[in-house]
Amino acid sequence: MPSLPEGRVRDVVRSPAPVLATPGETVDPAAAEVVQLAADLLATQAVSPGCVGLAAQQVGVAWRVFSVDVTDHPKTRICHGEFVLCNASVESASRREKGREGCMSVPDFTGDVARARRLVVRGQLPVTGEWVTIETDAFEAICLQHEIDHTDGLVFLDRVAGPAAVHPRRTYL
Repeated sequence: MPSLPEGRVRDVVRSPAPVLATPGETVDPAAAEVVQLAADLLATQAVSPGCVGLAAQQVGVAWRVFSVDVTDHPKTRICHGEFVLCNASVESASRREKGREGCMSVPDFTGDVARARRLVVRGQLPVTGEWVTIETDAFEAICLQHEIDHTDGLVFLDRVAGPAAVHPRRTYL
């Protein structure tokens, strides 16, 4: 990934904040404010225990930008490391299965969400604007879909099949 400036940690917005339901604007990945946001997303993600992805909406900005890093997560099979994508979209998806998801913006609940387990995503890198294609599966695929949903103004609760699919988050001591 291209070199980013030093990021600053931002506060994470919690549901029902209106920005979480706001579809993101397409961005110029080379614009200084987009590059800074990319760095801020990575910095915020890095200090947030268990966080594997963070979208612009989650720090109060309705743009199509998100970060992902599933390195060291036990459910990871394919891992592209730490990266930020702008203006990303799903090119193809297959093998949908239901699984449990959580979100920093919905800290008290988890939910059962059907997501593709194989995925091809296309997006632009910050700084250069280069278009890249990411082919992945398993946990990284789920994470990418979750973050793209955020840039579309959706949280995982919008994807559950009803109240029975929402669960109080467990606290582990």
